[in-house]
Amino acid sequence: MPRSGEFSASQVAELLLNVLIFESLTQRQLKKLSKSVEVLEFQAGETIVKRGEEGGGLYLVLDGTAEVRRGSRILARLTVGQFFGEMSLFDSEGRSADVVAVRPSRLALLTRGKFWKFADSEPSVLRNALREMARRLRQTDLTLPE
Repeated sequence: MPRSGEFSASQVAELLLNVLIFESLTQRQLKKLSKSVEVLEFQAGETIVKRGEEGGGLYLVLDGTAEVRRGSRILARLTVGQFFGEMSLFDSEGRSADVVAVRPSRLALLTRGKFWKFADSEPSVLRNALREMARRLRQTDLTLPE
């Protein structure tokens, strides 16, 4: 089971700057958003999310490494500043892949509820979120066999 970990709001805000869906946010907005996340720790080999389970939020890698897997196939390797789960900010459909910590890792979790509370007060975040989701869908589409 994940455990809460120590990570300052300013450290989280700094990494949020690298997340494309948050790139247009001001320092004030980033600091506000960073206070909405929960920092979780995972050990090597521990499952962060499981394919098919209901998605509940976006994860941002603060330190460590995680792999996105579908069966035995590795779809992506995520390191500091990278994120996954952005689609679950918009719906509660099942996760499309497993994500497993490759080594001890700390991740920030932004739940759907906290995201929408923030988006209600800062609607510019929605434009960038949709742009990034479209980019990722196009990238995935290119990797699928015809």
